[in-house]
Amino acid sequence: MKLSVALYASAVTAVTLPGLDSREDGNPLHEFGQVNSVSPEEAQAGADIGFTLNQRDDKTCKGWPLEIFGQVHHVQPSEACELKDLGGNNFSVLPIFGPGHETSLESWKQKMHHKWGHKAHHFKDRLRHKGNHAIQSIEDILGNILENKAGHYVLENREDKLMEARDSSSALDTRDTGDCANPNIRIEWDDYSATDKKAYVTAVQCLIKKPASGKFSPSRNRYEDFVRLHQQYAPNIHSKSTSQQTHKFLLWHRYFVWAFEQVLRDECGFNKAMPWWDEKKWAGKFHQATIFTTQYFGTLPGPTNGRGTCITDGTFAGLQSNLGPGQTINNLHCVQRAVNEQVTAQTGVDSYNTCLARTSYPDFHSCVEFTFHAQGHNGVGATMADAISSVGDPAFFMHHLYVDYVFRKWQLGALSRRTTISGCAANDGCPPLTLDTVIFMGNICGSKCPDLPVRDVLRTLQGHFCYKYNY
Repeated sequence: MKLSVALYASAVTAVTLPGLDSREDGNPLHEFGQVNSVSPEEAQAGADIGFTLNQRDDKTCKGWPLEIFGQVHHVQPSEACELKDLGGNNFSVLPIFGPGHETSLESWKQKMHHKWGHKAHHFKDRLRHKGNHAIQSIEDILGNILENKAGHYVLENREDKLMEARDSSSALDTRDTGDCANPNIRIEWDDYSATDKKAYVTAVQCLIKKPASGKFSPSRNRYEDFVRLHQQYAPNIHSKSTSQQTHKFLLWHRYFVWAFEQVLRDECGFNKAMPWWDEKKWAGKFHQATIFTTQYFGTLPGPTNGRGTCITDGTFAGLQSNLGPGQTINNLHCVQRAVNEQVTAQTGVDSYNTCLARTSYPDFHSCVEFTFHAQGHNGVGATMADAISSVGDPAFFMHHLYVDYVFRKWQLGALSRRTTISGCAANDGCPPLTLDTVIFMGNICGSKCPDLPVRDVLRTLQGHFCYKYNY
């Protein structure tokens, strides 16, 4: 059994690290760490659900001194080197919320109180994944949930207004009752015109040149507002490890990318269709991808003497970031890349098909987060391999547009995938994820970005959104 390595084991806190000044030769790759990952074969075997197989060399396993990690949740490098098994999860035991299932967290809690309330104290120590204990039965998450009837993870108890429906083969039809009439179409990069491509990267550069909003200190510009928001929320929107997961990752990033689009339009006059990047086409050859050219995102170099390589061409040549690695702030450095095509090879159709074959949302979510999502980050390398501050590289949004594309593709497989939700609302104890669980966005695009319940961000053609992909 292999140890489940924490997603934040390579993150650093809000301190300035020695040697990370504003320089042009890039930072050593080990300072960025890696996003947790499993291979497509391991995902097919279900390894991502409870075990991680992202091995690091001895030097990385020794890690930095623990105090540099600060308050970010992590697994210690020494624990990773010992390959301690944190255990596997069985997310199928978690309640499902939506039509035909549980109507709300409160109604489910009432049922659980009726059945288990008198035994709640027996479950208390099982809530926090203590020792090697993982989620194998519903009793594993009941302790504090039953003892605290208020429900910390639901801000309001709304009436479920979703239509009653059942799965059928007709669910593959993308038109559901209530879908918006004229959705925006996101266009794959290779189907995008040269004029539109230039308009997109120019709009991103516009955000980089605009003053910060002042709401996300110490961001230096409007683009860095997004870096800082992600940096601040990262501990809550990513799984700590394959053993301690939150299933808000896909939902939060769907909203985050949409919010970025709104700011591009409202503040930089972007008036083209939103692009997306079909990443799987370029597995094993990211450096040849048509986004990584001198006309657009800049080329994709390998490491330079074991260090990240600063972006030196394309629209974002010379791009500097004041944020990262990890939780570090006020730390000016160049945005860097260090492609590893052996890693990008794992973002192809094998990972794509493996994840689409998953039938439950938590299992699909786990597959995406730890396979092609993680390896897309790690494959580009350096800044992108830093799970917390990876937004610093504008390629982040193209990568996550692909992640959202696969999410929508999976949702088209059954109507219940667009109307119900299940999983863990947090990576500490697994409070149930419900349609009323709130997704926070920090009002980064003003009144367009209120904090919203899952029900309003679950679909791309209903609720808060009105978009789809061109294929």
